[in-house]
Amino acid sequence: MATYQDIKGLRVKYLSADPGTLRGGEVWYNSTSGTLKGVVKSAAWSSGAPMVEARASAGALGTQTANMVVAGYAPGLSTTSRTYNGSGWSTAPDLSGTARRSNAAFGTTTAAVSVGGSTGPLPPTANTVTTVEEFNGSAWTEGGAYPTGTYDLRAVGTLTAGLGAGGYTTPSDPGTYMNTNYDYNGTGWTVNNAMNTARSLFGCTGTQTTALAAGGTPGSLANAETYDGTNWTAITNLPAGRRMMAASGPQTQALVFGGTGASPYLTTSVLWDGSSWATDASMATGREFGQGSPASPGTAALSSGGYVNPGLSSATEEYDNTINTITAGTWASGNNMTTARGSMATGGIQTATFAAGGGVPGRTDVTEEYDGTNWTAGGALSTSRSYIAGCGTVPAGLSFGGFSGAASGITEEYDGSTWTANPSPSGDMGTARYALQGCGTQGSALAFGGTPPISTATEEYGGTTWTAGGVMTTARRYFAGFGTQTAAIAAGSGPPAISTTEEYNGTGWTAVNSLNTARGALRGAGTTDAGLVFGGSTSMPGTGLTVTENWDGTNWSTSPSLVTARYLLGGTGTQTTTLAFGGRTTPEFLKATEEFTGETSVATASTLTTS
Repeated sequence: MATYQDIKGLRVKYLSADPGTLRGGEVWYNSTSGTLKGVVKSAAWSSGAPMVEARASAGALGTQTANMVVAGYAPGLSTTSRTYNGSGWSTAPDLSGTARRSNAAFGTTTAAVSVGGSTGPLPPTANTVTTVEEFNGSAWTEGGAYPTGTYDLRAVGTLTAGLGAGGYTTPSDPGTYMNTNYDYNGTGWTVNNAMNTARSLFGCTGTQTTALAAGGTPGSLANAETYDGTNWTAITNLPAGRRMMAASGPQTQALVFGGTGASPYLTTSVLWDGSSWATDASMATGREFGQGSPASPGTAALSSGGYVNPGLSSATEEYDNTINTITAGTWASGNNMTTARGSMATGGIQTATFAAGGGVPGRTDVTEEYDGTNWTAGGALSTSRSYIAGCGTVPAGLSFGGFSGAASGITEEYDGSTWTANPSPSGDMGTARYALQGCGTQGSALAFGGTPPISTATEEYGGTTWTAGGVMTTARRYFAGFGTQTAAIAAGSGPPAISTTEEYNGTGWTAVNSLNTARGALRGAGTTDAGLVFGGSTSMPGTGLTVTENWDGTNWSTSPSLVTARYLLGGTGTQTTTLAFGGRTTPEFLKATEEFTGETSVATASTLTTS
């Protein structure tokens, strides 16, 4: 009988503790626990950040960490594109031509093609699209026509080596299922040998010369076939018929997931290993007409959007077949504040935060401190103020500006127990204002924006007095701000709600890429390279939002949503360890606290048994 050493060329290690670095296939004996352990791969779906908007029937291309969806139903016929970077979704340029759904797409996020689709209502009266559009990383432009007006087709490959197959066309009513197969060379389409089965709404993945097609309509097909660049060849049927699904991976490790079959809104996945199909991990959200990641490797896939029960979905899930245990980033409820309020001065980190003043309604001087578990009373402000800004830490905090019956320039310092007001007027801000933002430390702070009137003013605090800084590019009030005195971000504003963002370098402000969702009264935390904004409202007073977005130094992308919708909330911490608290959702002021923890991926050893 072959031993582990015969198979792997290694002996089973005898260790007193588990290794610090784990590798797939590694086996050892832990003499302390008296157990045989190893590291094996396992497949699972985990939650990803939601799409910018709910979407179905879109063209999808790319991998799990570099994915794009194009057009579709969002809701209504769409021209918009969105990209996923492995953490969240960002806006991308719109198609140059006609809004459409049920199109196909292939390529990469910087060199893509959109083909086919429908500009009309649901079948059988849909109006087909023949126009092809190409994306160069900056803009979509119209190119040559697809040979046949088709929708609910599938496409795979690259900008210069693509494949379009199947679909449904409506030269008459009812229309016709297609078995057509066209190759794309970056300029035009060439007819190639047809599929064995005419079909639409099927799973398709792979490349121009190594493609796989499975399932689809009419009905719920189970048959599957592979393509070698010349001919399609029938392979083993799916375990059960299904349609309206997505697919990912290479031809010899293809994953088909979601859709509908004997029952709607399937969560199940099936994996093709080159010779047979096997049931694989299930998604949390069953969906139809969702999008996949056809260029992904067999060990990673992405599922986005689709129709769920009930309605249109923005849900994203990531598939990984890995040795790591992946825990999705999430907001989780913490213990409530003692005083419901919004628009307060804040500072600190997730496990050591202060919240001072704010609206209750009216104005308060109350301070609370959070230790990572509970809120407790701190020292009162010298002056009750709402719409106030703050920064620093629990033992060295700063509050400034706000509304105390009129716009205020009062500045107070906190030592962890007592607030002390700066001498007035020499220690006051140069510009009295409220609904401003601040960041930095007690001895090196930045104040920017605010009202009245809506302001572009920036001031820098050196521990005693304020001096003028660079003027903002956009006047803002009720917005998010985070960073340091020499590296800060300002995002959003309202009313009216805007999405513009700008960055401060210690001297001046520069406009950078905008938020995906325009809003005011949101909150932020982090740095100019790794930030997070959350909550807010598109109007005030109004309904709060749960929307959260990541900032990576260049772009905003979606992130897991808050549990409780709110605006004028407080927030502190970093991009991956953030605290959100208080705020308002008309007509209530809130006490609710939430803690955000970013996604983690940890290799995990398993105890080997005979069971």
